[in-house]
Amino acid sequence: MAGLREVISRRPVAVTAALFGVVVVGAGSWLAVSAAGSPAPVARSSRPPVTATPGKGGHPAPAAPGVTQVAIVLANSPRYDRPNHRAAGTVVATWEYRPSILPVIATRPGWVRVRIPQRPNGSTSWLPADDVALNATTYRIVINVTTRRLALYSRGKLAFTAPAGIGTTSDPTPPGHYFLAFDEAPPHRDSGYGPFIMVTSAHSPNIADWEGSGDALIGIHGPLGEDAAIGAGGARISHGCIRLHESAQLKLRVVPPGTPIDIVTS
Repeated sequence: MAGLREVISRRPVAVTAALFGVVVVGAGSWLAVSAAGSPAPVARSSRPPVTATPGKGGHPAPAAPGVTQVAIVLANSPRYDRPNHRAAGTVVATWEYRPSILPVIATRPGWVRVRIPQRPNGSTSWLPADDVALNATTYRIVINVTTRRLALYSRGKLAFTAPAGIGTTSDPTPPGHYFLAFDEAPPHRDSGYGPFIMVTSAHSPNIADWEGSGDALIGIHGPLGEDAAIGAGGARISHGCIRLHESAQLKLRVVPPGTPIDIVTS
């Protein structure tokens, strides 16, 4: 199905059937478009909600090897470029109508530094430890755009690897350090996206405003009819999203929001 756009945008937009394949994230339960071009209501992810105990200040305990702490933002918080030093902007408690569950990349007494999903890619902020609840993920996803493969690690050990469809040279999959923001259900079971879509914190470097939606996010999903092209060696076939054989995609069902996703070139 050549020419499909599957970058993810911030709110529902109407498109024609000729552009079917755009993934549109919008108000809570709206995703993608039907073949007739109208938004289709969908169910939320079947994964259990993340719960944790609110932070109590002090020095957050370090994570064990192969484990990443995640911070669940309890309320909208000012951004800090370093502890006690305000920066422009806000870290929101909900993003795209889902809880903000963010990987922790550094700690100081009473503070955590987290990745945030807003542009530009790679954005981070410090937050007071009292403003978050801490949990952890034992998973990590690595996508190599040179070898065109996705790998899942569990507690630092390789769980599986699979060929991937990645962005073309004109609409590349952007290298960098990201995370799984949330899951979204596809418009319907036979849409080609597979049983769920993993919405990441990565933004397309070349598509700034898809169809007036205000953004263009990178997702991980099914092959959109390109199983043969993906084959055993992967392919450059997408507009930035990661396409997987459904058998590989299903193995990612266990990965919770906040899990690190590294897109690498070697």
